[in-house]
Amino acid sequence: MAKGFIRQSLILLLLVVSIHCSISVKLQSSQVEALLRVQSILNFPSVLSSWNKKTKFCNLEPSSSVTIVCYGNNVTQLHICGDKGAPKLPHNFSIGSLVETLVKLPSLKVLTLVSLGLWGSLPGKIEQMSSLEMLNVSSNFLSGNIPEEISSLTNLQGIVLDDNAFNGEIPDIIGSFPVLNALSLRNNSFDGLLPKSLSKLSGLRVLTLANNQFSGEVPDLRGIKNLEDLDLENNSFGPNFPQLENKLVSLILRNNKFRSGIPAEIGSYYQLKKLDVSLNKFMGPLPMSLLSIPSINYLNIAKNKFTGTLSKNMACNVALNFVDLSSNLLTGDLPDCLVSKSKNRILHYEGNCLNAPDDGQHQYSYCRNEALAAGIATSIKKRDQKRKAILASCIVGGVLVFAVLIVMVFWLFRRVNARKKLDAQPPRVISEKASTGYTSKLLCDARYISQTMKLGALGIPAYRTFSLEELEIATNKFASAAFMGEGSKGQMYRGQLSDGSLVAIRCLKLKENHPTEYFMPHIELISKLRHRHLVSALGHCFEYYLEDSSVSRLFLVFEYVPNGTLRSWISAGRARRKLTWSQRIAASIGIAKGIEFLHTGITPGIFSNNLRITDILMDQNLAAKISSYNLPLLTENMGMDTNGASTRSKEVYKRIKHEDKMDIYDFGVILLEMLLGIQIKTRSELNALRHQVQASLAADEAARRSTVAEEIQNTCSAESLKTMMEICTRCLLKDLTLRPTIEDVLWNLQFASQVQDAWQGGESRSSRSSSPASPPQLPKLRFTVH
Repeated sequence: MAKGFIRQSLILLLLVVSIHCSISVKLQSSQVEALLRVQSILNFPSVLSSWNKKTKFCNLEPSSSVTIVCYGNNVTQLHICGDKGAPKLPHNFSIGSLVETLVKLPSLKVLTLVSLGLWGSLPGKIEQMSSLEMLNVSSNFLSGNIPEEISSLTNLQGIVLDDNAFNGEIPDIIGSFPVLNALSLRNNSFDGLLPKSLSKLSGLRVLTLANNQFSGEVPDLRGIKNLEDLDLENNSFGPNFPQLENKLVSLILRNNKFRSGIPAEIGSYYQLKKLDVSLNKFMGPLPMSLLSIPSINYLNIAKNKFTGTLSKNMACNVALNFVDLSSNLLTGDLPDCLVSKSKNRILHYEGNCLNAPDDGQHQYSYCRNEALAAGIATSIKKRDQKRKAILASCIVGGVLVFAVLIVMVFWLFRRVNARKKLDAQPPRVISEKASTGYTSKLLCDARYISQTMKLGALGIPAYRTFSLEELEIATNKFASAAFMGEGSKGQMYRGQLSDGSLVAIRCLKLKENHPTEYFMPHIELISKLRHRHLVSALGHCFEYYLEDSSVSRLFLVFEYVPNGTLRSWISAGRARRKLTWSQRIAASIGIAKGIEFLHTGITPGIFSNNLRITDILMDQNLAAKISSYNLPLLTENMGMDTNGASTRSKEVYKRIKHEDKMDIYDFGVILLEMLLGIQIKTRSELNALRHQVQASLAADEAARRSTVAEEIQNTCSAESLKTMMEICTRCLLKDLTLRPTIEDVLWNLQFASQVQDAWQGGESRSSRSSSPASPPQLPKLRFTVH
């Protein structure tokens, strides 16, 4: 829907401008030169092969690949569309030079550069294209953030940046386009919160943000009165349903983290044709009016926890041709209007508790129990139980008040006499009995902690037990504003303790009921995993079932790391600077030290940690900290990671002798992203980039510098760069037995750091005799260029 609207807008704009166009026999010579320069900068693509100095550009026959529209002696529209899947342009390409050339077309209103292999960051000088009304640079390799200078283009009516590698947050200046009617950022790597200034785009009709990494609440969009197409698919928005006007035609919220109910007023969206809220965590009653929205023809609510009872006589819109109600908690009978009157309708309803003639339904009790477990009534029930227990205690206390007073007097007397003894005893860091009942040799052995860990834990508060009340105060009763996200290992909340310190709180809903004693060996291990390059635990809290005092939820309190992920620091997220080459080496050393501690700092070590660059956080001093590691407690109670950890685990168990080499491979992937400054999304892309780095190692210094991220090409010494690239390629060897140990990796990283420091210090070649000794040789690798 969004792409179709954008195409229609482009065609309409083309027709409107064409009405006022008079094709010139001769274009201004400066603009002819500019177009030929564009051809050269784009590396002479096949779609421009016919261009030369004699070409009458304003008389060219329009096509799906190239269209030029002129008014008078000026180019007003330029459309160039290359072949789908066009490769990245050569390393000598400059997006800055391209924009400088396009500026020489002063009347350019519509610019379309699609599938041409463009790469780099949009330069701020784009503000000089003051006449621009439509910008479409989709299906390229552009990266970085949206430059703030683009706000100068106040005539923009459409911005299409789909299918690129843009990242960072959307700047607040996005609200400064008074006539913008289409904004499409599909398939990029944008992250963070959406700016509230979006609500100022009163003329916006299409907003497409699908397949990015946005999170948090969607800002109030009721100020966009004429919004028709909203696509937020595949992000982390939530938990509340967005506030919208009722003129929407298409609303796609698929695969996010929405969990509040759908508002009843959605039934008044009289133009709504497509509604997709599947793959979220919506709970509560399903508005039955969804089936009878006046214009609805596509409805997908699959894989949520909607409740409600359907009936045979419910009304449906006869235009409905796709309905997916599957995997919810619905009961009752399928409406007759869904199962009859239309042979072309696609209907899915398995995974509910409906009275339907097939085997895909659960028993009624399942939906009832699941609804309670989803939190619709559970929290209320628990609070009522606590209140009843407190009330009962008060009644009994009133009856026995006299006896209690006598006991209290006696107890106070003994307490005073025992005060000195109690004061002489050291306080326990963990209030529960953490040292009793150890039945697992693995966890008992893990109580041995090296001196390295003790030194690394300096500055981290002592581990302790938190009360549930403390955590509720810290998070404002786990309010949605404190919610940071949810993964396979529980929900994460941000909180502030009474002393002002910030913490990150992981909430684990346990699969099985166990007494406190079962968890204490795990707590003992977690309390000792403390290192400068790990996000360390500060404490824990148990929540109990009233019936049997078993643990219902476990809260783990971690230190809060304020500076975002490592990826955001190498891809220039937001408007901040990128890490320098020296800082990247330092971050690599920090990660390696963290891995080394997990492998050797405790006995036995912790392996197969499934590390990703988004698991590396940067503290206020830009020190790297590993935030996700393979704790046995999380694995037992939350299951394996859905992103491939289960498969990886099987491989580890098959080759247990080399389980440390799995983390070495993950480190190689992180190092590759740091070298190239780009996000690696697929295994095929990873292999291609690995071969590219290998090929540059076999070439010369110029090839190596042109391979890495542009911002570090001229700030690194040749030797340190080559060392880092060699470490990276060896960590990514397919044969895990040939990958280096973490000790070898760390040694070579420190060597690269020393070489870089000496180079930055301006030492001459003659003084390099005092340089550090050559690093130990890593396993030999034959470079094969495919």
